[in-house]
Amino acid sequence: MMPSWQELLPILIILIIIFGAKKLPEIGSGLGKGIKEFKKSVKDVGKEEDEDDKKDKKVIEAETEEKGK
Repeated sequence: MMPSWQELLPILIILIIIFGAKKLPEIGSGLGKGIKEFKKSVKDVGKEEDEDDKKDKKVIEAETEEKGK
């Protein structure tokens, strides 16, 4: 559930007090880049698992063909 503006306003004010208005865009940018990189890594891991599964399947098929001969 997404927080309402009434909940976000005090959080935003506290962040401005702690970090300052000039530093917030830098923090947001860094956070956005970090999230983007994390999503890319998760996607890459999923692709690697799919490739490994395909390789395992080919090995199993080759082994069953050899046993059948």
